[in-house]
Amino acid sequence: MPHAYAQIAFTPAVRRLQQELGSREQYVFLDALEDANSSFTEREAAFIESRDTLYQATVSETGWPYVQHRGGPPGFIKVLDKHTIAFPDFRGNVQYLSVANLKRDDRISIILLDPAKQRRLKLLGHVTLVEAGSHPELFDRLRLDGHGAQVERAFVIKVAAFDWNCPQHITPRFTEEEIARMTAPLRTRLQHAEAKLAELARRAPVGGGRGMPMGEGAIALVVAATRQLTPAVRAYELRHPDGLDLPMFTPGAHLEVPVQLPDGKPATRHYSISSAASDRTRYEIAVLRETDGAGGSAHVHDSWGLGTRLQVDVPKNYFPLAGEAVHSVLIAGGIGITPLKSMAAALAQAGRSFELHHTGRSRAASPFSEQLAAEFGERYTHHPGGAETRAHFEQLLLKAVAADVHLYVCGPALMMASLRERARSLGVPDRQFHSERFGAAPPDAAAVPIEVHLRKSGRVIPVAAQETILEALEREGVPAPSSCRVGICSTCTVRVLDGVPEHRDEVLSPAQRSSGQVMCICVSRAKTPSITLDL
Repeated sequence: MPHAYAQIAFTPAVRRLQQELGSREQYVFLDALEDANSSFTEREAAFIESRDTLYQATVSETGWPYVQHRGGPPGFIKVLDKHTIAFPDFRGNVQYLSVANLKRDDRISIILLDPAKQRRLKLLGHVTLVEAGSHPELFDRLRLDGHGAQVERAFVIKVAAFDWNCPQHITPRFTEEEIARMTAPLRTRLQHAEAKLAELARRAPVGGGRGMPMGEGAIALVVAATRQLTPAVRAYELRHPDGLDLPMFTPGAHLEVPVQLPDGKPATRHYSISSAASDRTRYEIAVLRETDGAGGSAHVHDSWGLGTRLQVDVPKNYFPLAGEAVHSVLIAGGIGITPLKSMAAALAQAGRSFELHHTGRSRAASPFSEQLAAEFGERYTHHPGGAETRAHFEQLLLKAVAADVHLYVCGPALMMASLRERARSLGVPDRQFHSERFGAAPPDAAAVPIEVHLRKSGRVIPVAAQETILEALEREGVPAPSSCRVGICSTCTVRVLDGVPEHRDEVLSPAQRSSGQVMCICVSRAKTPSITLDL
């Protein structure tokens, strides 16, 4: 018996067009099939009764088709026998378009879809409308316990033909239940890992020294290797003490590590992870010893060695890669290469287009330069600095004027400010310029003293022209939250109750900046003579 669906759907006009366009031969076999595709097997029955949605088309008296969605709990469609399905018609917007069409012409076309498994089944049939109150046995079979929708009638469909449709253009989508089921093993592993980390953190002593971990984070790390990259820069390889996989991170992320300042006070510093995000066995950071800094980097250089133990929080990322970029231009100054090194590795692994540019006084003084040249070849360029390099960087900025070319810049504050200002003057959209600085923004020579009014305590704190609000508060013994001290983490964000902030951070969104209701006090100041904070 020939294929029932083909006999109905492949009209003479369809067959002629198939012949004209060269596809007729691939469907000739349907006319000789023994299986008529008009009787359900267990496969079709199971698929139909698992669905919670169908799309149906009926024919109006004007000849126009009318397509409608029908839905209900999984299993609301019942297979009554090998040729018949039925489902309740729940009360809806009372337009009754499909019902009116079927009273005149009982033909119906249905598509049932399973996006998760990329399957769809097409049905053609004739509908009998059975009003509520009649045929109690039918409605008893269609009853859905716990589903409160009002049933007006039942659609009973004698299926004339069905066909499994090509899945190639079905976009996979998943319900909340399906996602929960698929991620259950991962959530179980995560719970076990978190419990293990919590237990390790609970048992670990606190304090300093090689044998006692510093910090209070949930992740235990140990310095497993060190490398002197340049006279001033040293790389540290951090691993789990028990060899466990470390929490995942995305390229551009950083670790907040504990340090001790020269006065003995504990503090934290942010260091970008330079290793590949695909490597779960280690985090690599590189630390520049800053001779004129506050002492955090000096503590790392002087106190960290093989076996040094740390407790840190999970990596954070305020400098992520943009997924939509068709080409990425990475520009690093000195130690700013660390996040871009991880980004370049991820882009190369994904087969995405990029170029990496690195500037420093010399190649020998530029961290990772030899490794990057060997790993990325012509995609890596080192620049010695000077006017020629600045001109070359301007050509790089011009590339981002084109849509979907993104710039990623990390380096000294003056370099960052100059590149951002020049990019804007060239017309580079802000959404295509990404940056992360590792030092505070350069001081404003034109800055003037301001006053900070603290609403909760009523105190008025003077802030010198070259002083941050956070520094002034600390000078006066006023406690305030802080972490990075360079405007990249948002820890110090506070509410602004009066006055106009002068934003100098890299973390607040454009909407937050324009609202004037919050500011990062570790770097930002005020455009008005005074500003009132919710402190």
